Amino acid sequence: MAAVSAVLASIPSPSTGVYHLGPFTLHMYGVMLLLAIAGALWLTGVRWVRFGGDWDLVFRVTIYGVVAGIVGARVYHDITSWNQDAAIHAHWYGPFAVWSGGLGIWGAIPFGVLAGAWVVRRSGNSIRLFMDAVAPALLLAQGIGRWGNWFNQELYGKHTTLPWALKIDPAHRPANDLAHATFHPTFLYEFLWDSLGVLLLVWIDRRFKLRRPGLFALYVAYYCAFRMVEETLRIDPSNHIGGMRLNFWVALGCFLVSAGFFVWWQFFRDPRVAPPKAKGRPLPQGPRMTVPKGRVR
Repeated sequence: MAAVSAVLASIPSPSTGVYHLGPFTLHMYGVMLLLAIAGALWLTGVRWVRFGGDWDLVFRVTIYGVVAGIVGARVYHDITSWNQDAAIHAHWYGPFAVWSGGLGIWGAIPFGVLAGAWVVRRSGNSIRLFMDAVAPALLLAQGIGRWGNWFNQELYGKHTTLPWALKIDPAHRPANDLAHATFHPTFLYEFLWDSLGVLLLVWIDRRFKLRRPGLFALYVAYYCAFRMVEETLRIDPSNHIGGMRLNFWVALGCFLVSAGFFVWWQFFRDPRVAPPKAKGRPLPQGPRMTVPKGRVR
């Protein structure tokens, strides 16, 4: 009876993450990524229009930012998981197979932000303001995207018997822990944390007057604070430094930089100090025209 109760109390995992609809193959990991992009696009658009912008810029930033973000996310995963992810070496296209999972948020955000900043700068709009407009949307996208890990039965945490434990099929369990069937649903933890963060960032932006891009710095610090805790639970293959997973140290570094920047930018930086203007090459001047006095009226 106790065993039955434990099974009923756990969160089930999908039997497959791939569905066939006639000639089409539907990868739910990819579907969740598309939903994440759509959610981020909507929230960014709503906020940017409220800031006085237009939807056209949001669409253009989304196109460039998503492409650059996916490239950066895969590059980061391939570099940091080259010896841990067997799928990378399974086929010639393994390093590019994003539909099978394996996207590092630490590569996605920098690449996506740089591409988006380039588009915003060319449009003549404020990069700082747009960064704050997109900050809650990025957190929303990360939370939705985590459901792709649920369909793939990956990136779960240590074994647990809590009522909300995630049931993992034998084929997806770690090789050194096949006896246990339930694990921490870290995808769900991150989804809930990110969803709460979206509401919190939107409230902060409406309640307080921040120096841009202060909200983006808060977004980075907020996410990294949770990610450090999550990295102590996850058991998927990873490089370790000083007994901790690599991404723990990446999250810690990003947290310290973003939190430090926010404090300095909001409370210590003198807003009267403007950045020096770029000095262009002086233009050659021709002979001046002499105007007789008394002729100008």
